[in-house]
Formats: sequence, C-alpha cells, structure tokens
Amino acid sequence: MAYTKASNNESELIEKVVYLNRVSKTVKGGRVMKFSALVVVGDGKGTVGYGLGKASEVSEAILKGIADAKKNMMKVSLVGSTIPHDVVGIFGAGTVLLKPAPDGTGVIAGGAVRAVMEAVGIKNICAKCLRSNNPQNVVKATMVGLKSLRTAEEVAAVRGKSVEEIVG
Repeated sequence: MAYTKASNNESELIEKVVYLNRVSKTVKGGRVMKFSALVVVGDGKGTVGYGLGKASEVSEAILKGIADAKKNMMKVSLVGSTIPHDVVGIFGAGTVLLKPAPDGTGVIAGGAVRAVMEAVGIKNICAKCLRSNNPQNVVKATMVGLKSLRTAEEVAAVRGKSVEEIVG
C-alpha cells in the first residue's frame, strides 16, 4: 500500500503503510472495530519520519498516521546510496542491525525496515531484526539507529581534526 503524493508547499513524499491493525471492543450492542496504521514518510533524499494513526476507519487512520509522520521527520546522514558505518538501533525489545553494502547489493531487509529504507532513499544496505519482530518496535529501533549515524566529515568537525586523521 505505497503511494506518492505531491502538494504545493512540499516536495514529493514517499508514504508507506507499514502495518495496519484492527482491534475490537465488545459493547452492549455488539463489537466496535477500530484501526491503527503505522506509516513511514520520506522524501527519498535522506529525510524520514514515522507516525501512528488511530481511527474508526482505515483511511482516516492512514491519514492521521501520515500527518503524525510529517511532524516527526528527521535528517539522516548518508554516504552515496548507503549508510556511513555499521549501527545497532534498540527500542524496547526491538533491535535492528544495519550494515552498509556496496553498490548493486540492493535493500536486504525485512518488511518494516525495508519500508523505512525505501522512504529515506537508501538503495544498498543489509539489515537484520534481532529479538522482537513487532513492527512498531522495529520501525522505532530503525529510526534510533539511523539517528545515531554520523559521517566522517561530521565526526571530524566535532573533534576539530581533518577527515584524513579520522578515517586513518
């Protein structure tokens, strides 16, 4: 369920529905169904965000999730079409291992991680979900991992050294 929209004041965003959940509450008159949608939004150029929308209809839940994701967007450090270094993202019981890959490898990742990688614009990466496979925790762990990425230029600027000294 992936689609792309373009609006007047925003660049084209990639919107992917990662997970839809239906829950029911039993009341006097019967069952009441509600839906939650986990959505990832990115521009394909290094910016990504995720959101959770809840509503009584699927389309409303997706729209709420997209709005929430747009509010929580962040910039990710990239090197070409991959990430600068290995990283492990942890959130709750979800742990995600992300490794850079050479050109031509593609996105080797499971469903929730794959959606985040395609939204952020990463073309070559190897990823593995360790421990929990809960889509919400996996997406959040992936975002924690991506947030902790830093390029050699960023590290050199913080340490006050040249890139050659950092890379070695």
